[in-house]
Amino acid sequence: MAIVRQLARDPSWQVWLLNRGHRNDLVPENVKTITADIHNEVEVAETIKDMTFDVVCEFIGFVPEDVERDYRLFKGKTRQYIYTSSASAYHKPVSDWRITEGTALSNPYWEYSRNKIACEQFLMEKCQNEGFPVTIVRPSHTYDERALPVSAHGKKGPWQVIKRIMEEKPVLIPGDGTSLWAVTFNRDFAVGYIGLMGNRHAIGEAFQITGDEELTWDQIYQTIADALHVPLHAYHVSSDFLAAVGDPLGYDYTGGLIGDKSNAVIFDNTKLKRIVPQMKTTIPFDQGVQICLDYVREHPECQVEDPEFDAFCDRVVAALEKAKAELLAGEK
Repeated sequence: MAIVRQLARDPSWQVWLLNRGHRNDLVPENVKTITADIHNEVEVAETIKDMTFDVVCEFIGFVPEDVERDYRLFKGKTRQYIYTSSASAYHKPVSDWRITEGTALSNPYWEYSRNKIACEQFLMEKCQNEGFPVTIVRPSHTYDERALPVSAHGKKGPWQVIKRIMEEKPVLIPGDGTSLWAVTFNRDFAVGYIGLMGNRHAIGEAFQITGDEELTWDQIYQTIADALHVPLHAYHVSSDFLAAVGDPLGYDYTGGLIGDKSNAVIFDNTKLKRIVPQMKTTIPFDQGVQICLDYVREHPECQVEDPEFDAFCDRVVAALEKAKAELLAGEK
């Protein structure tokens, strides 16, 4: 939505938003809407049959069938199609902590990432062989005012992690907390994204869009605790252990941690900044945390409790403390 809001303030853009109309109260007044379900190809084709677009922006293409449908819908109707992929598609385990757009794409741990790779491959084949005007965007951890970035949470989002910090409970942090991670506030991400829109140098290319700030997971959680004015009780747990005990409960830590967040990475955004020089971090993480906490406190609907995950955290801590005590007792 940050992209839509920024475009809506620019009179040189006429913005159309295609959705099912469920959240149109959040859409700026001067944004036009196309009410349709993108998954209903026949309905969308009929709705846009007399329309053409300078840029089509895809944010919910998760499997190849999604982009194959878009190709059929927008071939010959747009000058640029921007596909939002994911930085999690880069090779795991990482062979080099410096990530560029030339880093190999391969993630054996996460189906989500493999599907993103397959979507990219389909679109680039259509670009190279048929001239379909594709631009690939690979964001990493982009967050907004509604949800803070955390490394391990339950099925209902990050609020329960924030609640545990507020209550001064042990908070699960994968690994030893020192791996580097890139977090980007969505308003900054929007600057890089919009800079690619209508940019002829972006056609047929892939760009990663992340901020300039890399933090360790300990620093990320400590920043949140500092903003809450409470001490952080970090409890470091092996990512392999969390995946083994969390995956059967539906948390998919094999993909989300081993295939993504537990890997220390630094993104080299030279390629993006060469054609979008205005891209930079204007909202550092300490400010982003405060923006998010203020918003969530004012919007109770964002405070979704997750007692199942809360109990899971307590069980993990208890089990590891028991194992520690038993090992120490055996040494005496």
